[in-house]
Amino acid sequence: MKTSDKGIELIKGFETLHLKAYMCPAGKYTIGWGHTLGVTPTQRISLEVAEGLLREDLRVAEACVSKIAGLTQNQFDALVSFVFNVGVQAFSSSRLRRLVVANRNDEDIRQEFSRWKFATVGGEKVVMPGLERRRKEEANMYFKNI
Repeated sequence: MKTSDKGIELIKGFETLHLKAYMCPAGKYTIGWGHTLGVTPTQRISLEVAEGLLREDLRVAEACVSKIAGLTQNQFDALVSFVFNVGVQAFSSSRLRRLVVANRNDEDIRQEFSRWKFATVGGEKVVMPGLERRRKEEANMYFKNI
Protein backbone atom coordinates (compact mmCIF):
# COMPACT_ATOMS: atom_id res chain seq x y z
CA MET A 1 0.00 0.00 0.00
CA LYS A 2 1.16 3.55 -0.72
CA THR A 3 0.30 6.82 0.98
CA SER A 4 -2.52 8.60 -0.83
CA ASP A 5 -2.48 12.25 -1.88
CA LYS A 6 -4.66 13.01 1.16
CA GLY A 7 -2.13 11.34 3.42
CA ILE A 8 0.72 13.33 1.88
CA GLU A 9 -1.33 16.53 2.29
CA LEU A 10 -1.82 15.69 5.97
CA ILE A 11 1.92 15.23 6.48
CA LYS A 12 2.83 18.37 4.54
CA GLY A 13 0.25 20.31 6.53
CA PHE A 14 2.24 19.66 9.70
CA GLU A 15 5.76 19.48 8.25
CA THR A 16 6.57 22.97 7.01
CA LEU A 17 8.89 22.97 4.01
CA HIS A 18 12.39 24.20 4.89
CA LEU A 19 15.04 24.36 2.18
CA LYS A 20 17.69 25.30 4.76
CA ALA A 21 18.48 23.09 7.76
CA TYR A 22 17.08 24.18 11.11
CA MET A 23 16.93 22.82 14.65
CA CYS A 24 13.47 21.47 15.42
CA PRO A 25 11.96 21.75 18.95
CA ALA A 26 13.08 18.18 19.68
CA GLY A 27 16.70 19.21 19.07
CA LYS A 28 17.27 17.55 15.69
CA TYR A 29 18.53 19.21 12.54
CA THR A 30 15.71 19.03 10.02
CA ILE A 31 15.30 19.93 6.36
CA GLY A 32 12.70 19.56 3.62
CA TRP A 33 9.39 18.15 4.84
CA GLY A 34 10.64 16.95 8.23
CA HIS A 35 13.66 14.96 7.07
CA THR A 36 16.25 14.40 9.84
CA LEU A 37 18.59 11.62 8.73
CA GLY A 38 22.11 12.92 8.09
CA VAL A 39 21.12 16.60 8.08
CA THR A 40 23.98 19.03 8.71
CA PRO A 41 23.59 22.50 10.25
CA THR A 42 24.48 24.44 7.09
CA GLN A 43 22.74 22.17 4.59
CA ARG A 44 20.55 23.64 1.83
CA ILE A 45 18.43 21.78 -0.69
CA SER A 46 16.10 22.44 -3.62
CA LEU A 47 12.37 21.76 -3.72
CA GLU A 48 13.07 18.73 -5.94
CA VAL A 49 15.47 17.29 -3.37
CA ALA A 50 12.93 17.98 -0.58
CA GLU A 51 10.27 16.04 -2.48
CA GLY A 52 12.71 13.16 -3.03
CA LEU A 53 13.61 13.05 0.67
CA LEU A 54 9.91 13.00 1.54
CA ARG A 55 9.35 10.02 -0.78
CA GLU A 56 12.31 8.19 0.82
CA ASP A 57 11.02 8.88 4.32
CA LEU A 58 7.52 7.80 3.32
CA ARG A 59 8.85 4.46 2.04
CA VAL A 60 10.30 3.72 5.48
CA ALA A 61 7.04 4.62 7.24
CA GLU A 62 4.95 2.74 4.65
CA ALA A 63 7.04 -0.42 5.07
CA CYS A 64 6.46 -0.29 8.81
CA VAL A 65 2.69 0.25 8.55
CA SER A 66 2.33 -2.30 5.72
CA LYS A 67 3.09 -5.06 8.23
CA ILE A 68 -0.41 -4.54 9.65
CA ALA A 69 -3.06 -6.38 7.63
CA GLY A 70 -6.53 -5.17 6.73
CA LEU A 71 -6.13 -1.41 7.03
CA THR A 72 -8.29 0.96 5.01
CA GLN A 73 -6.51 3.67 2.99
CA ASN A 74 -7.42 6.28 5.62
CA GLN A 75 -6.12 4.11 8.45
CA PHE A 76 -2.92 3.45 6.52
CA ASP A 77 -2.41 7.15 5.75
CA ALA A 78 -3.03 8.21 9.35
CA LEU A 79 -0.55 5.65 10.66
CA VAL A 80 2.06 6.58 8.03
CA SER A 81 1.78 10.22 9.15
CA PHE A 82 2.21 9.09 12.76
CA VAL A 83 5.23 6.88 11.99
CA PHE A 84 6.75 9.61 9.80
CA ASN A 85 6.61 11.90 12.84
CA VAL A 86 7.54 9.62 15.76
CA GLY A 87 9.70 7.06 13.97
CA VAL A 88 9.54 3.34 13.26
CA GLN A 89 11.07 2.27 16.56
CA ALA A 90 8.66 4.28 18.71
CA PHE A 91 5.63 3.04 16.76
CA SER A 92 6.78 -0.58 16.67
CA SER A 93 6.86 -0.79 20.47
CA SER A 94 3.81 1.42 21.07
CA ARG A 95 0.45 0.63 22.61
CA LEU A 96 -1.09 2.32 19.56
CA ARG A 97 0.36 -0.39 17.30
CA ARG A 98 -0.77 -3.14 19.66
CA LEU A 99 -4.33 -1.75 19.69
CA VAL A 100 -4.44 -1.50 15.88
CA VAL A 101 -3.15 -5.04 15.43
CA ALA A 102 -5.63 -6.44 17.99
CA ASN A 103 -8.69 -4.64 16.56
CA ARG A 104 -8.19 -1.90 13.98
CA ASN A 105 -11.66 -0.46 14.80
CA ASP A 106 -11.12 -0.20 18.58
CA GLU A 107 -12.31 3.25 19.68
CA ASP A 108 -9.43 3.35 22.24
CA ILE A 109 -7.13 3.99 19.26
CA ARG A 110 -8.41 7.57 19.08
CA GLN A 111 -7.35 8.20 22.69
CA GLU A 112 -4.00 6.55 22.08
CA PHE A 113 -3.20 8.93 19.22
CA SER A 114 -3.83 11.86 21.58
CA ARG A 115 -1.25 10.64 24.10
CA TRP A 116 1.59 11.34 21.62
CA LYS A 117 1.63 15.13 22.05
CA PHE A 118 4.92 15.61 23.87
CA ALA A 119 8.40 16.59 22.78
CA THR A 120 11.49 16.72 24.94
CA VAL A 121 12.69 20.30 25.12
CA GLY A 122 15.64 21.16 27.31
CA GLY A 123 15.42 17.75 28.98
CA GLU A 124 11.74 18.14 29.89
CA LYS A 125 8.62 16.66 28.31
CA VAL A 126 6.50 19.51 26.98
CA VAL A 127 3.04 19.41 25.38
CA MET A 128 3.38 20.74 21.84
CA PRO A 129 0.19 22.36 20.46
CA GLY A 130 1.20 21.37 16.92
CA LEU A 131 1.45 17.72 17.97
CA GLU A 132 -1.95 17.93 19.68
CA ARG A 133 -3.48 19.20 16.42
CA ARG A 134 -1.62 16.61 14.36
CA ARG A 135 -2.76 13.70 16.54
CA LYS A 136 -6.37 14.91 16.36
CA GLU A 137 -6.18 15.10 12.54
CA GLU A 138 -4.51 11.67 12.33
CA ALA A 139 -7.19 10.14 14.56
CA ASN A 140 -9.94 11.79 12.52
CA MET A 141 -8.43 10.45 9.31
CA TYR A 142 -7.97 7.01 10.85
CA PHE A 143 -11.65 6.75 11.79
CA LYS A 144 -13.07 8.37 8.66
CA ASN A 145 -15.44 6.00 6.77
CA ILE A 146 -15.10 2.93 8.94
